[in-house]
Amino acid sequence: MAEAADFQGMTPSPARRWLRRTAGLLAAAPLLVGLMQLPSAPAAHAVNAEATGSRSVDVSVNELTPNVPTEDDTLTISGKVTNKTKQTVTDARVDLRVGPVMTGRTEIDNASKRVGTAQGLEGSPIGGKYVEKFDKLAPDVPQDFTLSIPVKELDLSSAGIYQLGVTLTGRTAAQPAYDQTLGIQRTFLPWQPEASEEKTKLTYMWPLISRVHMTAETGSDEQQTPVFTDDGLAEEIAPGGRLDTMLSLGSDLPVTWVIDPDLLASVDAMVKGYRIKNPDGSITPGKNNKLAKDWLNRLEQAVKDKKVVALPYADPDLASLAHNSEGSLGYLKDATDAAVSTVDTILHVTPSTDFSWPVDGAIDPKIVNVATSAGAHTVIARSDSLRETGNLLYTPSAARPIGGGTTAVVADARLSTAFQGDMSSAENSTLAVQEFLAQSQMITLQDPEKQRNIVVAPQRMPSTSQAQAMAAALGAPGADRWSQSDDLLAAAKAKPDPKATSQVPSSYPKALSRQELSEKAFTDIQTTKSMLDKFKVILSEPDRVVPPFGRAIDREMSTSWRGHKDEASAYRSGVQDWLDKLTSQVKLIPKTEVKLSGRSATIPVTIQNNLVQGVEHLTLRLTSAKPARLKIGDKAYDEEPVKVSAAHSQSIKFTTTANANGPVPVTAQLFTADGEPYGDPIPFDVNVTEVTPTVMLVIAGGVLLLVLAGFRMYTQRKAAARRAAEEADAGGEDGPEGESGSSSGEDDPEQPSDPTPDTAPESTDPSGTGERVDR
Repeated sequence: MAEAADFQGMTPSPARRWLRRTAGLLAAAPLLVGLMQLPSAPAAHAVNAEATGSRSVDVSVNELTPNVPTEDDTLTISGKVTNKTKQTVTDARVDLRVGPVMTGRTEIDNASKRVGTAQGLEGSPIGGKYVEKFDKLAPDVPQDFTLSIPVKELDLSSAGIYQLGVTLTGRTAAQPAYDQTLGIQRTFLPWQPEASEEKTKLTYMWPLISRVHMTAETGSDEQQTPVFTDDGLAEEIAPGGRLDTMLSLGSDLPVTWVIDPDLLASVDAMVKGYRIKNPDGSITPGKNNKLAKDWLNRLEQAVKDKKVVALPYADPDLASLAHNSEGSLGYLKDATDAAVSTVDTILHVTPSTDFSWPVDGAIDPKIVNVATSAGAHTVIARSDSLRETGNLLYTPSAARPIGGGTTAVVADARLSTAFQGDMSSAENSTLAVQEFLAQSQMITLQDPEKQRNIVVAPQRMPSTSQAQAMAAALGAPGADRWSQSDDLLAAAKAKPDPKATSQVPSSYPKALSRQELSEKAFTDIQTTKSMLDKFKVILSEPDRVVPPFGRAIDREMSTSWRGHKDEASAYRSGVQDWLDKLTSQVKLIPKTEVKLSGRSATIPVTIQNNLVQGVEHLTLRLTSAKPARLKIGDKAYDEEPVKVSAAHSQSIKFTTTANANGPVPVTAQLFTADGEPYGDPIPFDVNVTEVTPTVMLVIAGGVLLLVLAGFRMYTQRKAAARRAAEEADAGGEDGPEGESGSSSGEDDPEQPSDPTPDTAPESTDPSGTGERVDR
């Protein structure tokens, strides 16, 4: 927020401020007189010790109760003091100091960052019996302290935020004669005896989001058992885990649930059965089914009758899509559609998908366009991105019209980032809670008569300790005196402040830009998407493949990859590798050289399907590189439809006609129904060997042998006939003249008894088809 928004509407009147300053001067007068009577050198040492020694002892405030006290309460502050020097501190005591009421949000910021003392800002010690004394503090030995002070003793006047200073005063060996402030820890005390007339409406987003856990891989069983990258999700939903804590705490808080549907789908998959891929590549069954079921049942009860906002599936990185991917609109629309069905099916509630949440609420025109491309009309921004420029004296409401029918819900940056960092220590958690309460009260005090809607969008994946600190602030008794809970949908529909800025910034933070998914990442994603589109059209049951891969592609664009470039790349490679493995299960069997022993023959080509479902809508094309020498059918190529059952192979035969001898290159290739090549082509040679010279010589030799055999048989029959005639003449001399047979066989006619040849002439017609092809 702009510095102008730090004005507080309930500051003390001028008369009251004059009285306080006068009282301060009168109280300081005796001290000044005493200092003037001391030797000059020791006085200088005392001042320097105050200025330079206030970090010698570490003072930690580990608990402050109540967070927002009433007049009848007793304020209890406990913590530890640790001497960080090498010298023993003596005559040490812990005091509480109450500073003046604070006047703005920036003053709170400055006080929380201030190191050491700053005279005039801490106030005077309460003193008296409300101190804890230590005879000595040995180096590096923590000592516990507890201060219990009735609130009436704090002299709190008007409603507001008071700075508290817990100080350690003592003496060192270097300065044994003077008390020095050796350590201080600041915190804040909201004070508001009566409820505000116009309470601030506070919306707190409660995110249930995790990193990517599911791969694209599923089992071949009927349930298609999914495979997880690890069992880390089980650790998160186990008792005491991060997501278990978020669920347990959120169930009792007035929050708006903001859920990534991929988290629900992943836990639901665990319920039905899942497997885990180990680092060595082996796969083992998951064992946390009951744990997942219990967590989902509890979540279903927690969100019943509550407002639920569903992010697009897998929480895609909107900034990366906007800056590095031109084809992002289709991705986001599919992810949004999947979000509705997933949440409705698993939690039985209808979520709102009207919200897009860019990382850290940082926006620019491109991000807004992408964020609203899937139908969302509201973008969750943050006030350190969409900054105030109108010199407002208050923090305006969250909703802002930014053009094109789009609303930006601007979350308050200070409140949204209050619990980032290490909240595992009691000190950090306690200080963060008090600062959150102080900032939220100051928003109301800026203009007590003007009600506003404030939204808090915390980090996407709070740790367990961060979630506990968030819950402590939201559940702090007394905060309802200046604020009341509201849901995100109502905050988005609230009347916008016409004076609040609505200009979308033109630039994007460089630090966030460096974390984006690269253009190459989206090129890889597009490659996977294109291959999936080709693959699904040949499947008889595409629903077994498309949803797992479609959701995995969504996960490849998740915001959880920010700052994890190598892990993101490995995940994309894993998805692509698994798709490659599946598509390669449908393939042509390689062939060696094919020899044709006739001018016409058939060539078989085999398709193998190792999938657990049938494939169809494929065409097998066989193409001759030299159709003048070898035709497939009656042209350069021929094609046949392909339909192969699961775990089967099929051979398709193509008729070929050879017009010349020698090898001819041939290529077999599968094509999808839309004419796209599928798989790798299979090249091989067809070698025609029918009409070679050797074959002709063999045929000629065979014909010659047949002729010689026939001639020999003929001459043998003629000789036999002559011998029979001569024997007849010798036995028949009384026969008529002229009937005797001639002695010369040359003119003897062929005898009617001669048999016909027992071989037919060789046919010169082409050989028939269906000959066996040697491979």
